Amino acid sequence: MTDERSRGVEQQRRPSAHLLRFETRSRVEFKDITGLLEKLILESGVASGTLVVFAPHTTAGILINENDDPHLQMDFDDFLKRLAPPDKDYHHSDGNCDAHLKAALIGASKTLLIENGRLVLGRWQGVFFCEFDGPRRRELRVKVIPD
Repeated sequence: MTDERSRGVEQQRRPSAHLLRFETRSRVEFKDITGLLEKLILESGVASGTLVVFAPHTTAGILINENDDPHLQMDFDDFLKRLAPPDKDYHHSDGNCDAHLKAALIGASKTLLIENGRLVLGRWQGVFFCEFDGPRRRELRVKVIPD
């Protein structure tokens, strides 16, 4: 037989999975999702563990970088446009090959540490959902895994 306290501890030891849905508003968008991820950790009750965030899309990605100066997002956009220009003559002819290439460079997932009920990030770091082919309806899959 278990009481309420032991059931709560038992639940905290299980991973919690989350499906988040939202819409992006422009072709390229860097959406800061740090606060959203922190909220999921708080709701999970996990003090120590890992968080995995995954974008199940081929034209979007997850980035960890500075979240203090929004001008840096414009610099990322400019940099990625130089690497994969939207108006280049690509073999993939759907008009969004540049978005696929940018997403491949950024990556579709990140694994982050949780300590003391918070994400372990550097002083200026944040987590961004990167849209390269919007506006679109998007999903994020997040799993909070206790130690």
